[in-house]
Amino acid sequence: MEHNNLEIIDYEKIKRRKEKKSKTKSFFLTLTAGVIGSALTLSVVPYTDYYHNLLTNEGVAEVNQSNSSLSFQQTSTATTNSVADIVEASSPAIVGIVNVQQQNNRFSQTMESVESGMGSGVIFDKREEGAFIVTNHHVIEGATDIEVSLYNGEKVKAELIGSDALTDLAVLKINPEHVTATLAFGDSSQLRSGDTVLAIGNPLGLDLSRTVTQGIVSGVDRTINVSTSAGEWELDVIQTDAAINPGNSGGALINTQGQVIGINSLKISENGVEGLGFAIPSNELLPIINEIIEHGQIERPYIGVGLAGLEEVPQYYRQNLSAEITNGVLITNVDPNSSAAEAGLQVEDIITSIDGTQIEDASDLRKYLYSEREIGDEIELHIYRENQPLTMKVMLKSSHVSE
Repeated sequence: MEHNNLEIIDYEKIKRRKEKKSKTKSFFLTLTAGVIGSALTLSVVPYTDYYHNLLTNEGVAEVNQSNSSLSFQQTSTATTNSVADIVEASSPAIVGIVNVQQQNNRFSQTMESVESGMGSGVIFDKREEGAFIVTNHHVIEGATDIEVSLYNGEKVKAELIGSDALTDLAVLKINPEHVTATLAFGDSSQLRSGDTVLAIGNPLGLDLSRTVTQGIVSGVDRTINVSTSAGEWELDVIQTDAAINPGNSGGALINTQGQVIGINSLKISENGVEGLGFAIPSNELLPIINEIIEHGQIERPYIGVGLAGLEEVPQYYRQNLSAEITNGVLITNVDPNSSAAEAGLQVEDIITSIDGTQIEDASDLRKYLYSEREIGDEIELHIYRENQPLTMKVMLKSSHVSE
């Protein structure tokens, strides 16, 4: 363990500080699964036989003993350390992540394990019960098995502790006997545009494992719209011009103190566009991975309805709506065991506002619930049912109650 002073993140303070920032920080990007219109791509590389052959200090995440949660650490490490020194110390904690899935062999009519994708990961904590790795959710999504490629080229099985599609984060665990180094988290709120950063990961597969690229922080407090398997979400990111390529997903963005200040997640991939990569800030990911380690999942407020934006509703249906309905989302299904069912919400109800906040689409509703409300809160929905306005109160339950 590093013996430098430890400073605990005040997440409420960070949240308040962020809320004061201009609402104009939203960015102009939209991400879909894998590739969106050839523009924004998740930096995970499909696994092919070409990448099958493997190539054959100290910065450890501190643990607050009072609550066993990880936090960033202050360090006295001089900023004059050479890039080579930082890379040498960091590389043993950077791993390859192989997504193994079951697929049907059409010739033998049997199921077989296929290496279907590859990304990167960062070992951030080593405990008696296991060593923990952070990576992107999209790197391991759909996997039936997960393999971790270590610094020495050895492959070991990993256990998925939990993942969160909205924030694109996942935590894995491996046997601690395989781990010789971990990386500490730095304070991403201290980043400034122009700060030097390094990206370490496995672009294009394991043959190029632990490739290092150097760049700067191109922008802080960026927000991009992403489309995930859990729905639309706004992801807070660091923008960098350090080269990020397919396979870098889940790898480390490192500052000049050798600390992880971001997890590389996606990039712009379009003709004429260069140097637009994005990483999830350390201060955003720490509470997520702490909760995953503690509970195995992220609990969020849950109403229990399926939603569709009004623009998705057929024209013949929209033309029969009251002229008063200019915004909102249509309920397409109701979980019979949910708060929505208990409150009396019905299919084809249109939600136009929540606690007085106007709703334009499902992303607006989700963002309000997850950012402004907690499990156990009561919310007030303004809805239209058969063109008649109604107000309904709903008690928020956990997103995992019905699972």
